[in-house]
Amino acid sequence: MMTNLFSVFDPSTTIFNLSLNWLSTFLGLLIIPTSYWLMPNRFQIIWNNILITLHKEFKTLLGPNSHNGSTLMFISLFSLIMFNNFLGLFPYIFTSTSHLTLTLTLAFPLWLSFMLYGWICHTQHMFAHLVPQGTPPVLMPFMVCIETISNVIRPGTLAVRLTANMIAGHLLMTLLGNTGPMSTSYIILSLILVTQIALLVLESAVAIIQSYVFAVLSTLYSSEVN
Repeated sequence: MMTNLFSVFDPSTTIFNLSLNWLSTFLGLLIIPTSYWLMPNRFQIIWNNILITLHKEFKTLLGPNSHNGSTLMFISLFSLIMFNNFLGLFPYIFTSTSHLTLTLTLAFPLWLSFMLYGWICHTQHMFAHLVPQGTPPVLMPFMVCIETISNVIRPGTLAVRLTANMIAGHLLMTLLGNTGPMSTSYIILSLILVTQIALLVLESAVAIIQSYVFAVLSTLYSSEVN
C-alpha cells in the first residue's frame, strides 16, 4: 500500500517519458516570458506587482549597498519553484519539486557559492560570524561547532523543507482521491469532495509560501556573507 501511495511521485520509467517529465520543470521559461509580448492584462499587472514587491523586500534583506540587479536571481528562483509547485497540483502531471534531485540541485550550488565567496572575500567576517556577539569565553568552542553544523546543513534543510511540504499535501490529496470512489454514501462522497477542494486551496497557498520561504532564506544566507 505504501509503495503504491508513494508511486504517484515517481516519473515514468521509460527514458523518453522520463526526459519529458523533467523537462516540464522548464515550461515556465517558455510560458511566462510570452506574456510580456502581449497587451497588458489583469494577470500581467498582478504578476508585475508581485515582482516589484519581491524586489523591494529582497533589496531590504540584502542591504542598502546591494545592486538593484542582485535581486533578480532570487526573484527568478521564486518564480521557478512556485510554477513547479502549482504544476504538480494538476492531475497526471509530474511534481518535480517533490524530489530531492531538484531541490538539492537548487539549494546546494547557491549555498556553496555563498560560502566560497564569504570565505575568500570576507574571511574575517566569516570567522567572526562563528561566535555570536556576547558569547561567554567558556561557550565559544561549542558555539563554533554549533554554527559550523548549522552552516553545513543549510542546503539540506532548504531542500528537505520544500520536498516534505510538497509530499505531505500530495499524499493527503491522493488518499482522499482513492477513498472517494470506494464510498457508497452520497453524504460521505460529498464530504470527501468538499475536503478535497479545501485541501487543494490549502496546497495552492503552500505552493506560494514554500517558494517564498525558499527564496527568502536564500536571500538571508546571501546577506550574511556580505
